[in-house]
Amino acid sequence: MAVTAQQIADLAGVSRGTVDRALHNRGRVSPEVKEKIQKIAAELGYKPNLIGQALVRTRQNFKLGVIIQSNETPTMQIVRAGVLQATEELAGSGVEVVLRDFQGLDTELMLEYIEELVSMGVQGIALTPDTAPEVRQCIDELHARGIPVITLNADAPGSKRLCFIGMDNYRAGQTAACLLRLMMPEGGTVLPLAGHLNNTAHNNRLNGFLDTVNANYADEISTLAFQPCFDRDDYSHEITQHALKANPDLAAIYVASNGQQGVCQAIEEAGLKGRIKVVAFDLNEPNMELLRSDSLSFVLDQEAFEQGYRPPFLLYEYLLHKKMPEKELLYTDIAIRTKYNSDMALVCTTMQNGV
Repeated sequence: MAVTAQQIADLAGVSRGTVDRALHNRGRVSPEVKEKIQKIAAELGYKPNLIGQALVRTRQNFKLGVIIQSNETPTMQIVRAGVLQATEELAGSGVEVVLRDFQGLDTELMLEYIEELVSMGVQGIALTPDTAPEVRQCIDELHARGIPVITLNADAPGSKRLCFIGMDNYRAGQTAACLLRLMMPEGGTVLPLAGHLNNTAHNNRLNGFLDTVNANYADEISTLAFQPCFDRDDYSHEITQHALKANPDLAAIYVASNGQQGVCQAIEEAGLKGRIKVVAFDLNEPNMELLRSDSLSFVLDQEAFEQGYRPPFLLYEYLLHKKMPEKELLYTDIAIRTKYNSDMALVCTTMQNGV
């Protein structure tokens, strides 16, 4: 039985896309990871399907669309870099990827971009949805028209999307609650911050955290009413200032979205840096600096690059071969990062981005 790239990926502990880049010199992969993949491939006797690759190049061209929300945030910039890398690699197979992105969450703009992409003749769409029922209805209508949709970073559960790729945000919230409890042996008060109320990822992170605290740690940890900061550091800064004044016993702040820089700034201005624990999401350059300075206690990373990189390939394989994704929910890892284990992860992400 022929060895597949997915089998190599499983053994190497990387994504299928990383295996493809390492074996075909497409995009950047760290030398250590590339050597590991090549060694496994040689041991298994892996041989690329050259005939299949030649046939692919003779088939019809495809046009795919990608829509990304909140492009002003560092995390979604990493997602965007993944999309651009996939765009470059797929171009050699006759695949055109059209990217549309915008700041914040805007249901009307999302629907306008979907309509524009359909009018351009795209045959598949990957997007980051919000919770609006109109978006779910649009996904179902696209499915009925034979246009597959993949959700990334945030999901649209209950819709007829082909699959979702991203973090299991509810479990990430549970993970944050467990780790924060270990860091607070004497318990204390926690302020939870969310971003957009109509972002499923933010909501799931918040609910996972609160449900776990209430079910397991209610005697040790008390939570303040959560506050939305809409991914804005100026809002989170002001919210934190008010919380510090009103709650002298505040022990930690859980940031389920962006806004952590404003939180850390307010804590430092109050002379409380190091006393108040701060938990956030995503390993990016700003968070790396906050980790190094001990402003953040830890972050939960979600492999944002992979969330942008994989959907165009999944859509292409589905359209070309009617190959369904291996799972409906393609969860990326929940990686716990501190200042002591983040440098190499950031280096690998930077190399994947082609920087």
